[in-house]
Amino acid sequence: MPRYVIEREIPGIQLMAPEELKAASQKSCNVLRELGSDIQWIESFVTEDKLYCVYFSKNEELIREHACRGNFPANRISKLHTVIGPYTAE
Repeated sequence: MPRYVIEREIPGIQLMAPEELKAASQKSCNVLRELGSDIQWIESFVTEDKLYCVYFSKNEELIREHACRGNFPANRISKLHTVIGPYTAE
């Protein structure tokens, strides 16, 4: 299944309390359960005013549906083609 990075602009997210982040995670997981096995959340990275999420998804439209149902922004969706790291240098 293709992997995507979703950029979500959420002003002040870096200031959210752990309880708020937990509630947002739970909401996301509930929507994912509704959508079925064609989409899977891998992990997310909180930066200043943005959230970068990594998902497996059958297609980009399913990611947009998740964002719509969960009332999450999806400002940019990029399909990953290759992953590199220190291990690819050898």
